[in-house]
Amino acid sequence: MHAEVKGTTLPVLEVSLEPGESVISDHGELAWMSPTVQMTQKTSTGGKGGLMAGLKRVAGGASIFLTEYLAAGGPGRVTFATHLPGAILPVDIEAGKNMIVHRSGWVCGTPGITPTVALQQSFGGAIFGGEGFILQRLEGSGRAWIELSGEVTDYQLDPGEVLLAHPGHIGMFDQSVQFSITTVPGIKNKIFGGDGIFLVRLSGPGHVWLQSLTLPGLAASLAPYLSRGDNTSQSGGRGLGGIVGNILNQ
Repeated sequence: MHAEVKGTTLPVLEVSLEPGESVISDHGELAWMSPTVQMTQKTSTGGKGGLMAGLKRVAGGASIFLTEYLAAGGPGRVTFATHLPGAILPVDIEAGKNMIVHRSGWVCGTPGITPTVALQQSFGGAIFGGEGFILQRLEGSGRAWIELSGEVTDYQLDPGEVLLAHPGHIGMFDQSVQFSITTVPGIKNKIFGGDGIFLVRLSGPGHVWLQSLTLPGLAASLAPYLSRGDNTSQSGGRGLGGIVGNILNQ
């Protein structure tokens, strides 16, 4: 198996498979593939999991099914595209070295990777676009590829070293990093509508990756320049303003 990230602003991950090799992803992540690749829907990886594992993935923001891409009729190639401008990073998972990633961060992985929920915390529709703060845990043994949006900044936290970050900018971090939800009091405005802003407290030791771009943040930046509501465009399709409005009101 050989994996290569191609592109810059909107990269794709191209995975070349030898006969009999496979890669797994969340359902619906495929961009394109060669005809020798066979797709199979599964609820478990490596014989582990099943229906309960699928339900845990749903709680973590993924789908109940995983898709396996197997090179069945000869060498094959399968490609995954990013959802937003950003980067795709490889990480190695092993026993005792799980990775915690943001809701839609996992692109794909080798068959030994098992995605599950790490944290699901609801806050309020206006703060994080209605999605709350959801983290996935990648466990098992193998390699995974993670999508992070915008520019990526990483830190190696020493034991006891603390970093406070807005939940939307959390990309991924080592299992050894302790995390909790905290608030900064004294901020009162129409966006947060309360007595403080929610932040994630990350405490070392461990590696932390942060992303500069979030979908709710992007939608909020575009909203003033677009019409609101479900207006239709001149071409008969749905207006971009309505799409942005729906993102903000999720």
